[in-house]
Amino acid sequence: MEEINRPEVVAELRKVYDRYEQALCSNDVVTMTELFWDSSEVVRLGIAENLYGRAEIDNFRRHRPLENLNRQILKFHLVTFGEDTGSVVVEFQRSVNGVMRQGRQSQMWRKFSQGWRVVAAHVSFLPL
Repeated sequence: MEEINRPEVVAELRKVYDRYEQALCSNDVVTMTELFWDSSEVVRLGIAENLYGRAEIDNFRRHRPLENLNRQILKFHLVTFGEDTGSVVVEFQRSVNGVMRQGRQSQMWRKFSQGWRVVAAHVSFLPL
């Protein structure tokens, strides 16, 4: 049976996730790119875009809007399975065109030889 939420694995993935969150809010494209799996199999379903493969994700990141990137995390949920797989689910809020919106993000992480990488992600806003 796999071990769920081993404290050292949870702490390790949380540290990497915090690095990702900082990169996201500061538009650190280099770090965001590093933390997504370098594969044609990686998927990111966004607010207005469905991206399949590293090339599409990289192109999106290079052209994403640069304003109002900060967000407040309302809920954070992390679960790890064994030492190399984890799920992160976040509820957040941020201002979009002057309107406070509530959103959610889910990510599946896998630990490869080069470290933890997002292998699938979803971001959406709740309806107004």
